[in-house]
Amino acid sequence: MSPEPDRDAQRIEELREIIRAVRERVRARHAGAPAGESPAPHITIPDLMPVVHARDAAQAKIAAIGSVNPRAGGAVNQAIQAVKKLIARSLGWFVRDQVVFNRETVAAIEALLEAAAEQNNALQDIVGQMSSRLAALEQESADMRAHWNEWRAGQEQRITTSEIRHLRSVAELQGAFQHRVTQIESGFRDLVRSQHADFLGALDRASLDIQKRLWADMEKSGEKLRWQLDRLIHTELRLIRQRLGRYIAPSPSPAIPNPALDDSPHALPLDYSRFAERFRGPEESVRKAAELYRPLFEGRAHVLDIGCGRGEFLSLMRDMGIPAKGIDLSAESVAECREKGLDAEVANLFPFLEAAPQSEFDGIFCSQVVEHLDPLLLPRMISLCAQKLARGGVIAIETPNPECLAIFASFFYLDPTHTRPVPPDLLEFYMMEAGLSEIEKRLLSPAVDLFPEIAELPEHFRNRFFGSLDYALVARKH
Repeated sequence: MSPEPDRDAQRIEELREIIRAVRERVRARHAGAPAGESPAPHITIPDLMPVVHARDAAQAKIAAIGSVNPRAGGAVNQAIQAVKKLIARSLGWFVRDQVVFNRETVAAIEALLEAAAEQNNALQDIVGQMSSRLAALEQESADMRAHWNEWRAGQEQRITTSEIRHLRSVAELQGAFQHRVTQIESGFRDLVRSQHADFLGALDRASLDIQKRLWADMEKSGEKLRWQLDRLIHTELRLIRQRLGRYIAPSPSPAIPNPALDDSPHALPLDYSRFAERFRGPEESVRKAAELYRPLFEGRAHVLDIGCGRGEFLSLMRDMGIPAKGIDLSAESVAECREKGLDAEVANLFPFLEAAPQSEFDGIFCSQVVEHLDPLLLPRMISLCAQKLARGGVIAIETPNPECLAIFASFFYLDPTHTRPVPPDLLEFYMMEAGLSEIEKRLLSPAVDLFPEIAELPEHFRNRFFGSLDYALVARKH
């Protein structure tokens, strides 16, 4: 193998070593800077002189290619020198490419040196710019630091002032809260004291009211007992009078249109007052039923009660402050009314009404009477009532309702003094014939209340044939 390629390889390796040495020197100059940090503003420009010396050495080597080393004089040495020159000239064509390569390499190194020099210049410019920029930044930093110090001092002052205000506000709020709590506690104590006082007052009033009600109940109970005792005594006395009347000759009495209404022992051989209380009901229930007529007779000046009985309606009129007079054929009933302080007299309705002045009464009440009269006398009674009723006066007639079939199976035929029932239409016709108007029909005492089994009937059938046990016709005179 020719020794020339080995020589070229050695030369290339020498060049590589030179370049590597340059790189290591450059790196060594900057090895002090930590990795990842920017160099300080006082950047040291790399020294390119070693590279220049290396280039000069390389050029000297290139110039020495093909030259013969000088030797001492002498024939032999001259001969050797001549042979070396001949060989060098004869090998010039072979090493020409190597020479060219070496020269190009050196030229590249020179270009690198020039680029490095330009880079150094640029670095110097950058360093100058950075120095001016750093100076400006330092000035700005100083300004910012001064501004920050001023702002911090002001902010600390404001924070201190805010803390003082906040603490003052908290102290004021705490004082106001404590004052409010004190007021609330005081108000609560006053409220509790007031409520306690109200409670004690209400307790005292309730106790007093309970005592009053207790005494009132005791008085009512006593009055009720006294009333029951009086009624028992009255009943016994009436029985005694009736039994005595059987042994005393009766005095002649005027003609009575209907003997069933006569109170004499010969006409009615039974205690009708006791009979009425037994089958019509106690006085309290009859009085409660009479309350229905309170609005009709309110504000009247003179009211007549035909068939006043025990005086339930007369008692209602007295409670309302309305002057009222009652008539009845029963002397016992009239005596009982007078014992209660009511205005009543024994009289037959026909002579009494005929003798009364025209328009004498502005209200006439007649309950459970017309069914006792002879049917032919009923029109005469209605006509007399209309004549004696003042203009604007009101008349109310109550009687059993024949349209309710239950009345015939219960109460109507229970009373032996009943003659026949009066249908509502017939009674209304008599009132119209007598000149009365605004006739109003009112149904009383629903049959289903006394006979619950009627509720099982169909509603329309029950209302038609088992409606109300009694009815009342109310009319006015214009």
